[in-house]
Amino acid sequence: MNFLLDQDVPEELRYLLEHIGHRVRRVREHLPPEAPDTMILDYAFQHDLVVITCNRDDFLRLARERPHHGIVIVIRRRSRAAERAALLRLVERAGIEGLAGNINFA
Repeated sequence: MNFLLDQDVPEELRYLLEHIGHRVRRVREHLPPEAPDTMILDYAFQHDLVVITCNRDDFLRLARERPHHGIVIVIRRRSRAAERAALLRLVERAGIEGLAGNINFA
């Protein structure tokens, strides 16, 4: 699976996804630092990427207005380990079919 990590997503989640065999791009490597969320979602759509973000409100609104290949919203937890565990459970349970084109919470 191919993901695009928003600027607010902890690096530990990138390491986890890569470790379990997924390709991960980071917004900061492909778009300007001031890139608006619309540009991020459009970039992800053009490159067939599932967006991972912690920015719940903006991306929920954008998902109703723009096409996307999927959005995962990471819920902040008490520890990075808990965030990694939640994302791993989601990716393993949902798979490509469950993530593609949907909005999921991890």
